[in-house]
Amino acid sequence: MSPGRPLVLVPGLLCDGALWAHQEQFLADVAEPAVADVTADDSVRAMAARVLAQAPDRFALAGQSMGGYVALEMMRQAPGRVSRLALLDTTARADTAEQTSRRRGLIELAAKGRFKGVTPRLLPLLVHPDRQADQGLADAIMGMAERVGQPAFLRQQAAIMGRPDSRPHLAAIRVPTLVICGRQDARVPMELHEETAAGIVGSRLCVIEECGHLSPLERPHAVTALLRDWLLRD
Repeated sequence: MSPGRPLVLVPGLLCDGALWAHQEQFLADVAEPAVADVTADDSVRAMAARVLAQAPDRFALAGQSMGGYVALEMMRQAPGRVSRLALLDTTARADTAEQTSRRRGLIELAAKGRFKGVTPRLLPLLVHPDRQADQGLADAIMGMAERVGQPAFLRQQAAIMGRPDSRPHLAAIRVPTLVICGRQDARVPMELHEETAAGIVGSRLCVIEECGHLSPLERPHAVTALLRDWLLRD
């Protein structure tokens, strides 16, 4: 991949450009990274369409968690525009009934004015146990949630609940694909990453040790190195 080739980075739920700050900075010599805005829509389909409308004609695409759902939808809407795909800490499955019920409870609380974003109580679901006392990391995560805010949170949760099952579409993906996950991801367990990688012909699954759900932020050097290799491979 030659320098200056576009790279679209799609953040997850309650995340913004800070999630990808290390990648934006340290991949700039091999790509032109840009973080997509996924705060304005309440469906994955609409999110994908908005990102595509703002993206160059052809680009590499990386999505983390909810951003992975959007990336898979973009592959359905415009597969010829994506030159390569990276899926981080995400699943191709739709929500289970239990997950949807839990999300509805969070939506009800937020709608009543009790939106708290990401609190210290929720950090164990997002980062490796050894990093939960890392105040700088916690501040970065909670800062993103505060900036995204309650209205966007409600839209994003609705989009996540309504997303389709992408597993039947994985076999149609024919671009170089990298699947990255933290070994200790409490939100998307290893077997779901393995399932996604198995469904995409020729994909690579890379596991980051001692890492939770927010790998680009928690283990930025490892993620940047993996994405650099992915970008530069023929």
